[in-house]
This record gives sequence, structure tokens and C-alpha cells, in this order.
Amino acid sequence: MGAQTLGRGRAESSAADNFTGVLDRTGVRGHGGAMETAPSWFTGQLLLALPGIGDPRFEHSVIAMISHDEGGAMGIGIADPIKGMTVGAVLDQLEIAHDDDPLDMPVFLGGPVEQSRGFVLHSSDWGGQDAVEVAGRWTISSSHDILRAIGEGRGPSRWLVALGYAGWAGGQLEEEMVRHGWHVTRGSDALLFDTPPEKRWQAAFAEAGIDARLLTTEGGEA
Repeated sequence: MGAQTLGRGRAESSAADNFTGVLDRTGVRGHGGAMETAPSWFTGQLLLALPGIGDPRFEHSVIAMISHDEGGAMGIGIADPIKGMTVGAVLDQLEIAHDDDPLDMPVFLGGPVEQSRGFVLHSSDWGGQDAVEVAGRWTISSSHDILRAIGEGRGPSRWLVALGYAGWAGGQLEEEMVRHGWHVTRGSDALLFDTPPEKRWQAAFAEAGIDARLLTTEGGEA
């Protein structure tokens, strides 16, 4: 699962010091601020792990797909908060002021690749120099600028912070789909930003008209 994964453990709190951009290196590039993608690709969709996926790192995963084409895929996990790490703590480590707002929202484990790298997935009402729009739905940024904007109360209206990402080599995700490892759904912005993290997996299936309780470990429905 995920040939580009590095097999590291969860990110340490000090990983916030390395909150830098890797979007170009991972193949995420905009064109006029918008992501180029063919309709058959999963960019801008949610990838939901099916029971029996075979990799404990991805059990009950909900992954916002940032990039997907013939060269591979990249996504950010949005349902697995890192225990004991908050956005406010990250800003404190980076010496970024955040006024009187404790910003006690969780930092998510975005995936097993480069877990010292930070990303902000957010609404498109804020745009910095490195901000890349994803399929006209969300925007992803990976610089300190957006953290400063959030700390100063002038950031995007909706956002979440993650460390690491999930990556697939060319054709690998398609192979995993054939093996019933994943279900793809559009998902709503409310699910992405408002639904409690522990409910996102089941809620995403519910939005797609699927009762997650009826899913079998073979990836189908009972």
C-alpha cells in the first residue's frame, strides 16, 4: 500500500519546525491557480478506505485527493488527529503569534510520507504565493504565510492542518481500486471541515448512500 511511503511512525511535536512546501516535488502544480486533471482522475475527491484494506496505517482513512494523474497520486488524510498536537502548539513552536485564540484544533496525520512536512487544506477565499487550487473545490498551501494569516485571524474561513501525505506511484492507486481497497466519493465541504474527525469515515459513506456497518472485509457490501 503506497509504494512511496517511508514507513515512519507518527510525527513528533518538533516536526512543526519543518513546515515547508513540497508541492512542486510531489507533482502538485497549478495552472492559473487551478489544478489540471482529466475527469477520470480522483483529484478533488475523497478516498475512503474499505474494510480489509490490508494496511493498518489506512484503516478507516478519509483522504482528500490533491493530485492524481498517470504519473501517480497524492492525498492528505483528514480523519486521524495526531494525539497531543494542536495547531496552536505548532504556531508556538514556530514563534507565530496567534493573539488570544488558543487554536486548539487538532493537527492531522496526513499520511505516512514525509511526516515532518506540513500542509494546510483550506477554502479558496485565501490565496498565498504557493497556494494551489484543487479541482475548483479546495486550496492547499504549505508555507508559513498561511499559518501567520491564521494566527492573525486573516486566514481562510475554513481550514485544517496536516503533517505528511499519502503517495502512490503511477498506476498503483488504480490497482488498489481493482482490489477493492478504496471507495471514491465527492464528499461535502461540511464533512471535510465541520464533521468531527472520528465520524468522518462513516459520515462520508453515508453521504454516498452507503451504510458503513454493512461493508464486509472483502470490500463489498453484506
